[in-house]
Amino acid sequence: MDYLGIDLSCAIGSLRNGEFPAKDCLLPLISKLLGYFLVAASMTVKLPQIMKIVDNKSVKGLSVVAFELEVIGYTISLAYCLNKDLPFSAFGELAFLLIQALILVACIYYFSQPLSVTTWVKAILYFAIAPTVFADLEELQKQKHWTT
Repeated sequence: MDYLGIDLSCAIGSLRNGEFPAKDCLLPLISKLLGYFLVAASMTVKLPQIMKIVDNKSVKGLSVVAFELEVIGYTISLAYCLNKDLPFSAFGELAFLLIQALILVACIYYFSQPLSVTTWVKAILYFAIAPTVFADLEELQKQKHWTT
């Protein structure tokens, strides 16, 4: 019985026999469950800040650079996890944190009108480079090898 990458069969089998699940069965189960709990919890981490910015229509006192660097950090971390084929429970929170960080940066840009040329250049560069960071480098190398 495999659900979301979690093998429940050994735990359920032990419990049916009236026994406590073995350590080898229980630890991976707890690890996966905690991973998915973190993913679920990360879906709303930045929502209060986003809502406060939108409600106040102000980003006064916020560091744009800090939020831009946060987006870059989440992008690199998420790309690494995807390229290493890690299970979603190990990196899923990064996807939701990245989405929320992008929304925060968009809010900061929106409420910091007018935007400078450098701000537009940074945004365009990010959205031009990010897809290549997420690309599977091994797959690209295999495709290059077969076409030459």
